[in-house]
Amino acid sequence: MPVITGIRCLAVWNLQELCAGSQRTASTATTASTATRRLGPLHRWSSVPVVHSLVPEPRAWPGHGQHQVMDSYSSLNEGSSVHRIFSRGELLASGMTSRFITSAVRANLLVRVRRDHYAAPATDRHTLEAVRVGGRLGCVSAAAEIGFFAFDTEFTHLHLLREASRLRSPNDRRVPLMQAPRNGVELHWWPLIDAEDGTEYCVGARDALAQIIQCQEPRFALAALDTALHERKIFPADLAAIFAQVPAKYRDLRGRIDARVDAGQESVLRDLLRQAGFQCDIQVTIPGVGRVDVLVEDCVVLEADSRLHHKEWSEHVRDRTRDRLLAARGYLTLRVLYQDIMFNPESILQAVRELVDICRSGSARATSHT
Repeated sequence: MPVITGIRCLAVWNLQELCAGSQRTASTATTASTATRRLGPLHRWSSVPVVHSLVPEPRAWPGHGQHQVMDSYSSLNEGSSVHRIFSRGELLASGMTSRFITSAVRANLLVRVRRDHYAAPATDRHTLEAVRVGGRLGCVSAAAEIGFFAFDTEFTHLHLLREASRLRSPNDRRVPLMQAPRNGVELHWWPLIDAEDGTEYCVGARDALAQIIQCQEPRFALAALDTALHERKIFPADLAAIFAQVPAKYRDLRGRIDARVDAGQESVLRDLLRQAGFQCDIQVTIPGVGRVDVLVEDCVVLEADSRLHHKEWSEHVRDRTRDRLLAARGYLTLRVLYQDIMFNPESILQAVRELVDICRSGSARATSHT
């Protein structure tokens, strides 16, 4: 029978690390030691190599040789790249007993999320809240999980079936949902396009986008659609099902989609400029310079800068060189920050208007020499 050594995504510490800084009693340490021996060489959450110091002697695994133990390494994750939530049945089927499950929970090697549902200690808060309530990640929380643009992921968004029962507080599995504050957790009850899509704790990309369209500002919903297509989380053929799922008032977004964007902020910036009446194109290649984020009125280049791509001085040197090359070719350049794109868009529009006027008429500040 497979053993629990195969749970690749369980976060586990060396027993000394687990107990460091704590004031556990001797009995608690014994419980932790027992659970650790039984759990064996689990991967850490960050996917660093197996903690080989926790590999048990073969005699600790009745009926299993050491090679059999290692052969079962990925048993619970077979066919899945990520497996964070485990049912009690899966744990029992993997070789754990009820006693060892209890020991693992007491030793903080497993988290009891809700009845018969367990997780690694390092599992993210949004997933824990979704499972604890009794639903799945939805809307922007699902977008972040799947890997496309989500504007605000501070609070958990989750989907619930209309017939769902035994719902619990996102913070306490013992408290019914309706008897506790949700602390910002957003509930989505809309029917799903495909209830079988996604994972046991996250809806599929199409349903996440249908929820985002109805929940978020249009510019952020458009950025989610653009990046989902760009990252191939959905395909153009999926758009019909997504927009059939939302009210007609949202369907104009479909004609504004442009999957050439590299990032969500570029999508928001492009839509901001087009809605303001500017002619602009994205990902334009300028000879001798390379590709630029946005070209406005064929004369002003906008680059959407972020901290992620400007950590090293060499990256700043690259950008300053591009600015010089653009200026030598008659283009004006404006580098805009994420916070301005998202929270102060009017300041960007004002700056672009001035730069376009300079391109067309020259600067009023220029000194005339005769």
